Amino acid sequence: MAITLDKISEVTGFSVSTVSRVLNKKSKKYRISLETERIIYAKAKELGYRPNELARGLRLKKTHTIGLVVPDISNPFFASITHLIQKYLYEEGYSLIVCNTNEDIKTEIEQIDLMRRKGVDGYIIMPVGTQFEHIKGLLDDNKPLVLLDRNIDALNANCIVVDNYRGAYEATECLIRYGHERIAIIQGLQNTYTNNERVRGYKDALADNGIRIDESYIVGNDFRRENGYISTKLLLKMENAPTAIFAFSDLITLGMLQAISEEKVKIPDDLSIISFDEIDFAPYLVSPLSVVVQPRELIGEAAVKLLIEEMRSKNRLGKRKILLESKLVIRDSIKNFNLGVAAHRTAS
Repeated sequence: MAITLDKISEVTGFSVSTVSRVLNKKSKKYRISLETERIIYAKAKELGYRPNELARGLRLKKTHTIGLVVPDISNPFFASITHLIQKYLYEEGYSLIVCNTNEDIKTEIEQIDLMRRKGVDGYIIMPVGTQFEHIKGLLDDNKPLVLLDRNIDALNANCIVVDNYRGAYEATECLIRYGHERIAIIQGLQNTYTNNERVRGYKDALADNGIRIDESYIVGNDFRRENGYISTKLLLKMENAPTAIFAFSDLITLGMLQAISEEKVKIPDDLSIISFDEIDFAPYLVSPLSVVVQPRELIGEAAVKLLIEEMRSKNRLGKRKILLESKLVIRDSIKNFNLGVAAHRTAS
């Protein structure tokens, strides 16, 4: 049987209003003594009292839930970020509703509408990024939200992104420094912020080093494993095949590794590879994988902190865009033509 405020009032001798104020942490506001507080808390714990969060939420017009929109939960990067966000929200006393969109804008619109009808208190959105009117609608209605991983410049929204441009530029420049000129990329979903910035970094690194941009080396159309597999097969069959491939996600890299294995291509002797994102087993491959590492822990923590601040702030006009740095880690998956041997493990 659920323990009610009436029951605690009955056994302690204090009024229901006093019990309610104490258990809702309003003792100081109503000048309730510490001794009264102690007695009520002790008796509530002894009786096994649990607050009715649903009733409290209806009264305060809050649900203590946050909606998280994820483009692909099967992607190790997004799965890791989801786990971290859930952990930090739990510490703040919030539950999490996760909606997976499968990189489909129609699904994203429907899922955000569903969460809106459920009355979530705030949103963390990793958007597909090809449309944004539905997100603008949330902002127009003053809903607290944070865009994560993919920025939308047209929106005045809180945003946390990694410096995708710099990460891709440094990865490409590293390959050039080791003597590679035929460098291919397997890109993700085109016309999205993340992908566009990585492509821009790749192209600028080539141009700044006097290497002609060959559009035939720019392949791929989404962040999935199948894209990595098919694109790698096609690249390896080219008459003037690349000496290095830069994959834009964990899942693309997995598909790439499968294709390389089937074609019996040796890394790095026959082909050098580098990946944006750190697959968990990257350091333990036969040729440990060179990667552009994103600060996942910091991304998850920053997203929660920024959203909580937004929800607690009365003035939601001052939006913040936070740009986090990536880190290039060079391992044995890159051949150094200048030395004629594999690049040994270093970090830059």
